[in-house]
Amino acid sequence: MRNIMKISVVYCLFMAFLLSGCSKQDTKVVNVLNWSSYIPDSVIRSFEKETGIQVNYSTYSSNEECLAKVSSAKKGTYDLIFPSDYMIEIMIKREMLELLDQTQLQNVGNLDTFYLNQSFDPGNRYSLPFVMASTVIAVNRDYISDEIISYQDLLNEKYYNNITLIDDQRIIIGMALLANGYDMNTTDEEALEVAKDWLLQLKPNIKAFDSDSPKNFLVTEEADIAVLWNAEAALAYQENNNIEFIYPKEGSALSMDNFAIPKGAKHQSEAYQFIDYILRADVMKKIIESYPYKNVNQATQTLLGTDYLYNIASNIPASIIESGFYVENIGESVKLYDKLWAEIK
Repeated sequence: MRNIMKISVVYCLFMAFLLSGCSKQDTKVVNVLNWSSYIPDSVIRSFEKETGIQVNYSTYSSNEECLAKVSSAKKGTYDLIFPSDYMIEIMIKREMLELLDQTQLQNVGNLDTFYLNQSFDPGNRYSLPFVMASTVIAVNRDYISDEIISYQDLLNEKYYNNITLIDDQRIIIGMALLANGYDMNTTDEEALEVAKDWLLQLKPNIKAFDSDSPKNFLVTEEADIAVLWNAEAALAYQENNNIEFIYPKEGSALSMDNFAIPKGAKHQSEAYQFIDYILRADVMKKIIESYPYKNVNQATQTLLGTDYLYNIASNIPASIIESGFYVENIGESVKLYDKLWAEIK
């Protein structure tokens, strides 16, 4: 009798082991690498509940960090990434991205055609737009009454230790170049030397470099001025209606972040399902309401309220886009920017 009981226990344990192994194999997953503060947790949880696909979500704070993580990781580590325009071009040239099969996306028609077929990926063979962003100067008018219309105004000695900047070398060096009348993508060494001198002059006024959540410095009143992305400015405004948005007269840096599938992704079917879910009008509405970047989904635009549509920080005006500048791929010349950035920080 005891032997029978032992056999039964062993059998039950063996079956439990087999079942647990099967359940792990049957679990569908998608490994996402994205910017921080881009997709609310509620959207991810809803996707998991609706599809049964588990989302493993990790983040980066710059395009260069995204490139480094994907390059150094074992092939197949990530299934979906969200690089910006020039980084898409770099990854295409390095053969790091899969060709997109748009036939797997029922909701791709929701995208506004204005944002398709960009120069960094003609025909959208490797990427599709997710959101658009622009830099903006945000000023807490509770404490700053000066007129600020230009990057040059940030050099005012009154702003000592009172300005927060995005921690992004191409954006901030680009700002310095624009402030001095140069192309923000120039590789001219004399122009870059002028930009370095300008940033060194600005440095005493810089409180912090922060790309994860620069708005917090405004909200907590640790800094009264910030150069940050438009959605961060819009979120800061929700906390304090005396925060003003200023698009500088020299022009703003623009960024279009995109869906892309890394070469060798192991869960491509799940990645397509996640992309298609986000492209739904109702889902994108939740994302834009949480992180109010420029919406590129025309089906969502009709669902957004006046708080978004008439807010020039979130719904970037067409004139700002027309006068703005995208970061461009400058190849090996990026080393000049790397060197300059190391001298500034």
